Amino acid sequence: MASPKLHMAFRKYHRWLGFFLSGIMAIYALSGVLLIFRPTDFLKYDQVQIRQLDTNLSANSITSAIKIRGLKVVSEDSDSITLNMGEYDKTTGTATLTRKDYPVVLAKMVKLHKATNNSPLFYLNIAFGVGLLFFVISAFLMFMPKLPMYKNGLKIAGIGAAVAVLTVMFGS
Repeated sequence: MASPKLHMAFRKYHRWLGFFLSGIMAIYALSGVLLIFRPTDFLKYDQVQIRQLDTNLSANSITSAIKIRGLKVVSEDSDSITLNMGEYDKTTGTATLTRKDYPVVLAKMVKLHKATNNSPLFYLNIAFGVGLLFFVISAFLMFMPKLPMYKNGLKIAGIGAAVAVLTVMFGS
């Protein structure tokens, strides 16, 4: 069994790391809630983009030239091609695209939350995950195992884990 001195040390580290990571946790929490509404237009606004392409592109080649996921040709006439996100003028080669996206700050928060191993944000995500894992472990080392607070904490943690497993199993 560990000494009371070790438990007090973990309480101190838990407290200071908690203060340090509180800002990061707030950003992750907000971006996580924001991602729930990703399929909707909540907090998104229209962004118009004009691209200069080759003239007289066909309907088949316009989507590969623009390279936007979900871009589809709606209709075509002799002068233009109508897209689900805008229009392409065959005579000038100008494509006017309108997409809905988050404002810059919110877009960066979403990018932070969805970072992969190809992004420099990857290291922040790893460090944050390790910090949260430290919180899980240190929460059980903050109290002596003989105390009722420790035993109640184990019960509450077990209930929390069961709720999470049930939510994952039956919620999706």
